[in-house]
Amino acid sequence: MKLFSTRKPRSFRRVSIYTDESRDRLQKLVDDVKREQGETPAGEAPYDPDKFRGKFINYTPRAQKHKEGGSKLGWPLIIALIFALLVLWRFLLTGVR
Repeated sequence: MKLFSTRKPRSFRRVSIYTDESRDRLQKLVDDVKREQGETPAGEAPYDPDKFRGKFINYTPRAQKHKEGGSKLGWPLIIALIFALLVLWRFLLTGVR
């Protein structure tokens, strides 16, 4: 019964009519092989991941604030917890209520 079944939507297929995908794949393969062998393709510098390290934080104010400030409540909270544990330990050892 087709009345109660739902149809699947047609999947999207992008057909590029202005590029040759096989030529692009072949060129990418050639560039990868040259990079592995130590030769760089003409006019292209080798990929260096260190060049991009730390660049993202320069453009996001929230990340900059987090890196600079961190948590303002951390140390006072730790000191208060240590003090509370010391007081609790004293009362447990002496038995005074």
